[in-house]
Amino acid sequence: MSNDDNNGSRDRRRSDGEEPAEDASSDREERTIPEKSEDVEESDGSEEVGDSEEVSDSEEVGDSEEVGDSVDPIDGNKQDDDDPWQTPGSAIEETLAGNGESPGETFEEGADEQSADGEEQAPSIDDLGSDVEIDAEIEEDPDPEDLLGGLKIDSTEEINIPERLVDQVIGQEHARDVIIKAAKQRRHVMMIGSPGTGKSMLAKAMSELLPKEELQDVLVYHNPDDGNKPKVRTVPAGKGEQIVQAHKEEARKRNQMRSFLMWIIIIVVLGYALIIAGQILLGILAAGIIYIAFKYASRGSDAMVPNLLVNNADTKTAPFRDATGAHAGALLGDVRHDPFQSGGMETPSHDRVEAGAIHKANKGVLFVDEINTLDIRSQQHLMTAIQEGEFGITGQSERSSGAMVQTEPVPTDFIMIAAGNLDAMENMHPALRNRIKGYGYEVYMEDTIEDTPEMRRKYARFVAQEVAKDGRLPEFTDDAIRELILEAKRRAGRKNHLTLHFRTLGGLVRVAGDIARGEDAEMTTRQHVLSAKDRSRSIEQQLADDYIERRKDYEMQVSEGFVVGRVNGLAVMGEDSGIMLPVMAEVTPSQGPGEVIATGKLKEMAQESVSNVSAIIKKFSDVNISEKDIHIQFIQAGQQGVDGDSASITVATAVISALEDVGVDQSLAMTGSLSVRGDVLPVGGVTHKIEAAAKSGCERVIIPKANEQDVMIEDEYEEMIEIIPVSHISEVLDVALEGEPEKDSLVDRLKSITGSALNEGASVSGPSSPSPQ
Repeated sequence: MSNDDNNGSRDRRRSDGEEPAEDASSDREERTIPEKSEDVEESDGSEEVGDSEEVSDSEEVGDSEEVGDSVDPIDGNKQDDDDPWQTPGSAIEETLAGNGESPGETFEEGADEQSADGEEQAPSIDDLGSDVEIDAEIEEDPDPEDLLGGLKIDSTEEINIPERLVDQVIGQEHARDVIIKAAKQRRHVMMIGSPGTGKSMLAKAMSELLPKEELQDVLVYHNPDDGNKPKVRTVPAGKGEQIVQAHKEEARKRNQMRSFLMWIIIIVVLGYALIIAGQILLGILAAGIIYIAFKYASRGSDAMVPNLLVNNADTKTAPFRDATGAHAGALLGDVRHDPFQSGGMETPSHDRVEAGAIHKANKGVLFVDEINTLDIRSQQHLMTAIQEGEFGITGQSERSSGAMVQTEPVPTDFIMIAAGNLDAMENMHPALRNRIKGYGYEVYMEDTIEDTPEMRRKYARFVAQEVAKDGRLPEFTDDAIRELILEAKRRAGRKNHLTLHFRTLGGLVRVAGDIARGEDAEMTTRQHVLSAKDRSRSIEQQLADDYIERRKDYEMQVSEGFVVGRVNGLAVMGEDSGIMLPVMAEVTPSQGPGEVIATGKLKEMAQESVSNVSAIIKKFSDVNISEKDIHIQFIQAGQQGVDGDSASITVATAVISALEDVGVDQSLAMTGSLSVRGDVLPVGGVTHKIEAAAKSGCERVIIPKANEQDVMIEDEYEEMIEIIPVSHISEVLDVALEGEPEKDSLVDRLKSITGSALNEGASVSGPSSPSPQ
């Protein structure tokens, strides 16, 4: 069933009171009831009024006219006058009409007012998003080195913030364009990318782009034929509360009449027993029975009051529901358990029905982050709701009394935005992904964006947005903004790029603002940002710094002299912290076939790296290593183990040093991947690795030449350490090994083996954006 078909079926369930405004304003004297029935369709096949009957000036279809059986004002269905469970329409219609307007006229009038407002202020949907330029004074020809991109401001106070959320989106131009198209065409979207890159912000932005005039309230009614199958009706947004109040008023009047009649009967019975029969105890007993009987009978009127399942009366924009990590009941709806299931004390089933996120998101956006964490059953039901556009509510616990209750289908015409990391696609139900892909878009969220003056200005606006969003932070000075943009460049890990991990960058803004506020400063300065960078270190960075200090205390860290078979390798912990990881190698005689033995909880990529290194060693060494065992140890690798191949040149240098009995410079650290031909390939996290080497006391560091453009170390480390870019293992050995004659012999031998890979001018190409290792 298509979405259009679903929309049509739900429209046919609307009340007859939803009369188009143009029909309400036309000449009613010339209209007949059959003409009216062409505009208003009956959802349950209710009878059409005969051609001979006409509507007077004061009559509306669905009003209190009497044509045979009375008409239910909620859904236009016929109701039996003798049915005690049906509510007479007159009182409810008077409540709904209010000042004489029908529900349909009120609804359309609101839509007209919104349209009129839109003509004055709202731009086209195509004009929204990242294309909105920053609203501040800009230099005509900005200096390319200016970190503010030519902004002529003294603080964030001078930057105006866009009102719409979609205007505040920075970077992610492709994702923003997809969201705009999806909002216009009502398509589903799946966004895959790293945490903190703006997925939830884009989802909320979409809800602002959807039309509000389509919103509906959902009511659940008691079913007199089968109490476990409640009926569902939809009405325009804001009408649900009026209908419920009208039903409550009707029930209150009935209860008053019953109470009045009950007390009259009790007085008569007590008077008869006391005055005539002279049996006062019998009279009291009879009065008690009468009281209980009336109270039991009055419970039926309470069941006539509908349950307002979804209320959009106060909703300013299309609904946005975040169902991330929701259990089945919160996502799909549920029916509360009723411990009193007998003796007439039970709660009516329709009063126990609870809406799920898929029902509350009707006509809006349902956002599910980490989509793969939903269990398979919930994903299957979610797939059904997307496909059919409606989903009935039942108890999610099979042992609960609510499991016996099953409502009619409830509208679920939402736009779904599924999000997650790259691993989210592995455990996601393939059919659900197929539904999203077949009826929408798949978007990959970028981690970085090109560093341009325009983007720098938008990053300045980002700082202003974070200050305004928090509401308690002092404004940031221009120097503080420059330092934050510089930090965005460092965290990108790529030359001429800015990071798009705005959540962590926003955390730095808040910490800096908190420090300034704690000092009662009027503005947040650059010094506050520098202090925040130290205080907001990640857990991994704090652990790495602690490891470095402990190794110094126990003299486990060597940063001077030459040692055979020991190399200072570099690694990263998490995403933003570096650590020095020594590697040691030893060659021993083998009692069987020679093998390479590596310890340190090596994971798959690291094991493959060791295997690649062994290929170079077998070709390089004059020694018959088939008769020797090569032991490789990653010292204090920790419980996490070693992953990635960035220690390849470290392992190769350590093994060659052990084989040839040549010392390695301990004031040197290194990182780099290695091909089987000896080419040094780029790795990730070089900036953090270099800073870790500097903290550990090393004087020089070797990195892949392809990573030279990615180095963005802090100013304090620039004079502490020398950076040596290399492109081949022979260059590594030339720098790292001790003794000129021995070293020259080894390097020459390695050059003769690797052949054309060492031709002058040969370039080593690698991935443009290596993953952190």
